[in-house]
Amino acid sequence: MKTIIAAALVLGLCGLGRAADKADLVGTWACEYSIGDMKRTSTLTLKKDGDKYAGTMSWPDQKDVKLTDVAVKDGEITFSADRAVMDRTFTVKYKFKVEGDKLKGKGAIDAGGETREFDIEGKREKKDK
Repeated sequence: MKTIIAAALVLGLCGLGRAADKADLVGTWACEYSIGDMKRTSTLTLKKDGDKYAGTMSWPDQKDVKLTDVAVKDGEITFSADRAVMDRTFTVKYKFKVEGDKLKGKGAIDAGGETREFDIEGKREKKDK
């Protein structure tokens, strides 16, 4: 009996993981984060091409940067985007967990051999009817 219950729990948890991987990620997400004491914004746009995700990240001063290394696994989406700041370009690595119309996660940047992380949250923008 214990074996049957354990097997049912494992199968149920695996099913939840697969369901999270099939979350609706497509859309435009308004993101907010802080670096130091400065509040920042960005816009994440995700689309699906077949069974793969693609998209762009935009900031107020830089538009439509193509996402690289997009992966969805265990209910999380990860990707990278190149962020130009003045005369330097940094690759920012993102990791988000999506729950309905909200996402929450971290961005990480290598600043001179030191990894700096920041919290980032987003809300799906509603489509006009």
